[in-house]
Amino acid sequence: MKTVLVVLGTRPEAIKLAPVILELREHSEFNVLVCNTEQQKELSNQTLGFFGIKADFNLNVMLPNQTLAGVQARILNSLADIYQNNHIDVTVVQGDTMTVFCGALVSFYNKVPVFHVEAGLRSYDLFEPFPEEAMRQMTARIADIHFAPTQKAYDALIKENIAKDKIFVTGNTVIDALSCLSKETMKDAQSSLRSLGVELNDKLVLITVHRRENHGERLERILSAIIQLAKEFDDHQFVLPVHPNPNVHNRVYAALQDLPNVILTPPLNYPELVCMMQNTKLVLTDSGGIQEEAPTFGNPVLVMRYETERTEGIDAGFAKLVGADKFKILAEARKFLNKDKASTRLDGRKNPYGDGCAAKVIVQAIVDWDF
Repeated sequence: MKTVLVVLGTRPEAIKLAPVILELREHSEFNVLVCNTEQQKELSNQTLGFFGIKADFNLNVMLPNQTLAGVQARILNSLADIYQNNHIDVTVVQGDTMTVFCGALVSFYNKVPVFHVEAGLRSYDLFEPFPEEAMRQMTARIADIHFAPTQKAYDALIKENIAKDKIFVTGNTVIDALSCLSKETMKDAQSSLRSLGVELNDKLVLITVHRRENHGERLERILSAIIQLAKEFDDHQFVLPVHPNPNVHNRVYAALQDLPNVILTPPLNYPELVCMMQNTKLVLTDSGGIQEEAPTFGNPVLVMRYETERTEGIDAGFAKLVGADKFKILAEARKFLNKDKASTRLDGRKNPYGDGCAAKVIVQAIVDWDF
């Protein structure tokens, strides 16, 4: 039996690795261990629970106001103990966070093969997004297998001289995850949203903003645009799950809490967020995962970033880059908010990020690996 260690730490990683973990556990030849660095402690553990998964190792690495160097040191040291005390045959990481890079690096130090899910995403700007662009590029240098979600990701890896036989185009596991939620779980999510004051109707706008590069002056411009949209479209509800980072939380509440049609909520759990996407008319976001999930529901997306490594959605007409430019946000949002929801749907187009079978492709490649 081969031991596979899956290393994750944030909610997006929990969502995107859950289908892989569940598929791996269908194969009796694998002993599957899950390590949660707890970069997002409550969110990641809660999300794993929705899929019936519990971590075997919880590292509790975060401290208040911790620097990037500080969190990296804590993750590296904590992971080193796991590899020292357990025999690991292969490590699976996903995406581009500090957890991903540290998981790959400690695995490399222990001469354990690294399999990178969602490999090959690139903006080629080390500060957009920061520090994620650097994390994924550095991870690529030490990964043994690269699971590229799209052809563009595959092409990027080829340009970086990654051998073709080490790259698999799989689709994105975030699409697989959407089908893993039970009807009962989704009904509970609807009830929970209504208890927060959210009306699940045709005039609902979902907003998420949290990225480090959007702190400061950029956030002020984004909030200014939201204020104006909320006033112009006072028959719409603008729902913004507020990130707990004080750099975001305090400014969002100061700017928006008095607007009657703006609903500020705590971070939504995964089923609640899916329920929002099922019902929303328009999405404004700087998130990566939402750019991938929204096309499944035909949602138009305004990406409040200046660069995105997920250009497939833009090419397919689902998304448009508006940065933190107040006037672009206003102009593009009005195009959708001035129309009925039905006329804004993009349901007839195929989600460019996957077909819901990525986990099976990934696990088959692991099965076929020459251990």
